[in-house]
Amino acid sequence: MTINEVIEVLEMQEEILQFSHFTNADAWTLGNMLVAEAQRRGVFPAISIRLNNGFTVFQYAFDGTNLCNEMWLSKKQKTVMMTERSSLHLAMVLRESGETLEERFPDCKDFAASGGGFPIRIEEVGVIGTILVSGMDPVSEHDLIIKCVSKYLHIDEVPRIRAV
Repeated sequence: MTINEVIEVLEMQEEILQFSHFTNADAWTLGNMLVAEAQRRGVFPAISIRLNNGFTVFQYAFDGTNLCNEMWLSKKQKTVMMTERSSLHLAMVLRESGETLEERFPDCKDFAASGGGFPIRIEEVGVIGTILVSGMDPVSEHDLIIKCVSKYLHIDEVPRIRAV
């Protein structure tokens, strides 16, 4: 896939994977789906679901994760909150434009242009939070989220990205 095709797929995913509502109970169910899928894949990341008001409604860290993973979760959350797009979307847009993270965000130490952050978008409301994964390669982190959100929303036909 070309970078432009990847960006188009990322934008389709964000358009398709919108919630009608999102409660703490939804976060619990979705978070546990992410944990189970990570175990099924034999990967052991840190997983978090956070609201834009700063409240963490779900978090699980497999053995082997550490404070560095927490730092990445926070950077990805800030990226999604700022752009209202997935953190992988920002990475691909920067790659396509040749722009650097520093050029986009002068205080770039707080942001991450990498996979692993996906917006929780409520239909006709907007982005209210972020689903986060840290501890895998960027595309695999993004794909873990897409697979689980698709399953949670009972949407079978969501285009996926396997590599960039």
